[in-house]
Amino acid sequence: MWTTIALLATLGGTPSQSDLALTHVRSTYGLLGPERSNETLAPGDILFVCFDIEGVRVDDEGKVRYSIAIEVSDSGGKVMFKQNPKDTEARTSLGGSSVPAYATVNVGLDTPAGDYEIKATVKDLASGNQKSLTRAFKVLPKDFALVRAMASVDTEAQYPSAVFTCGQGVWMHCSAVGFGRGGADKQPNVVFEMRVLDDAGKPTFAKAVTNTVNKGIPAEKSALPMAFPLSLNRPGKFTIEVQATDQASGKKAKIAFPITVQAAR
Repeated sequence: MWTTIALLATLGGTPSQSDLALTHVRSTYGLLGPERSNETLAPGDILFVCFDIEGVRVDDEGKVRYSIAIEVSDSGGKVMFKQNPKDTEARTSLGGSSVPAYATVNVGLDTPAGDYEIKATVKDLASGNQKSLTRAFKVLPKDFALVRAMASVDTEAQYPSAVFTCGQGVWMHCSAVGFGRGGADKQPNVVFEMRVLDDAGKPTFAKAVTNTVNKGIPAEKSALPMAFPLSLNRPGKFTIEVQATDQASGKKAKIAFPITVQAAR
């Protein structure tokens, strides 16, 4: 039902090597993506909790060693998932004693609706210091929904886009879950529509970009991934809206993904 992973990057920041601290904690859409407006997830979604580990001890070669343990518990405090401490080695290539990190919660399709909490405990293996953070999140009842929104620089969503720059091309990804199947071949029939809104909420083009998934989907497939290309031709603040309509049930689902496009320098 639950799976989590914690992966660490290797860029440095602050120079202090005193007490261990977990700072800049936020929930994001995808790895290094925009901050989520809330921590309410549909079954099948994924929550990224990003943070910085500050004050970790750095050796003479710029290496740091630490571990992260993760627990997910329900509203009654019952531990639903536990990941034992995983030792990690990273480099502070730019100096300092800070490394960015993240933990993820993959919400299974059969996860009961309710309130949950993720707890990440970080231990500096050199000093023995450790700190924990917690993040509350809510799981909605199972239904037709759009999940796993993220932006990447590739069509396979292997390389997330953390910074959006004018002149760049990126892909907007999401998946539909909870869809019905109909007809003799028991295929889904889901229509995806993408719109881009400017900072005033006005669409940047008159017609939505559409795509339909209605064939070639194996019976065991529980999610329909979709990717739309985006050409970032001017700077500004925008919102990517994706709406999906399940033609079998008539249900609709929508997600909004905020991006800030920077001017090229």
